[in-house]
Amino acid sequence: MVVRAANIGPKGRRRRALMGVLTLAVGIAAFVVILLSGVGRGWRVALFVPFWAGALGVFQARGHT
Repeated sequence: MVVRAANIGPKGRRRRALMGVLTLAVGIAAFVVILLSGVGRGWRVALFVPFWAGALGVFQARGHT
């Protein structure tokens, strides 16, 4: 059994989870716009940033870090 000390409180976890979900939603919306507009494949690489930031926020909120 691993015992971890929480690095952030409940308010901070909620804020990180909310920002993570919102950032993921922005990434999904941008992905849909890029697909529907017919922009080149290279622009999809830029979507790494919102998806990474969103996942990081969600994982940090779940891990209490």
